[in-house]
Amino acid sequence: MSDTPKEPVNEGAYTAGNGNNIFDLNELSGILTGKKYSSAFGPVVEGQRTQVGLMRKEKGTGAKPHSHPNEQWNYVVQGKLRVTIEDEERIVGPGTLLYFPPNVIHCTVAEPEEDVYFFVVKDMTHGIQGNLAEGYAEGPVKNN
Repeated sequence: MSDTPKEPVNEGAYTAGNGNNIFDLNELSGILTGKKYSSAFGPVVEGQRTQVGLMRKEKGTGAKPHSHPNEQWNYVVQGKLRVTIEDEERIVGPGTLLYFPPNVIHCTVAEPEEDVYFFVVKDMTHGIQGNLAEGYAEGPVKNN
């Protein structure tokens, strides 16, 4: 492999590999990961086939219904999220693993009591950004 890291797919993301293999997510600067529909903010690290991040949603904020062509996993580390995947809605907390299939409309909103932190994993077939569902105005959910 080359000693020169590739350019990140997501502006502001970090690139893994070529000797850059250990990351302190608490020390890395973050990016807004759903500019048109979500308040999720945090560092993103890209590998060859996957991208990961430690995201924060401030209490009472979150994502409007959206989808993306890549599958996604979220692991809730702190706080409670109201999650909707297709027609199923639940409130989940720390230790919950969420799976969002490709092209399935979903949304997550932090409950009003505290900020939510979650670890996200997505394949690299598409960037970290998704697509706002039809019928919704751009911008994140802000209920705080």
